[in-house]
Amino acid sequence: MVWLGVDLGNARVGLALSDPELTLAHPAGNIAVYGDSFFALEDVCALIEDEHVDHVVVGLPLQMDGTEGKSAKKARRWADNLTKRLNLLVDDEQSPLQKVPQVSLVDERLTTVSAHRLLLDASVRTNRHRPVVDQQSAVVILQTALDGAREM
Repeated sequence: MVWLGVDLGNARVGLALSDPELTLAHPAGNIAVYGDSFFALEDVCALIEDEHVDHVVVGLPLQMDGTEGKSAKKARRWADNLTKRLNLLVDDEQSPLQKVPQVSLVDERLTTVSAHRLLLDASVRTNRHRPVVDQQSAVVILQTALDGAREM
């Protein structure tokens, strides 16, 4: 069993994968999206097929008061589109995907702050954060979901 974490950004979509035991999240790269995270859908579907992902956790950027703004609505639309594409893949006889992975949304408030802090703790210079902060944010999103699933 493998889970995928997704941090939607305007420049890059950060990705993280879990270990098969669903204990730890680790970075899985970025996808350049040039201002539109919807450009990443095909690449994310390919990764889901390649890594046999069972569950996708998409960061939901709520506002600090817990309400949903434009970014949260866009994340919901993105997750819905991902589910639709995954349903099409399951119906495609050429696809190795046999069932549609669950797609869920997780509150991602302050994950970028946490990601920057983790990078600083790992002695990564601040001028090197930009290319890796999105995938590190995906790690934080996914690890939050993994920890929450274990507590249930």
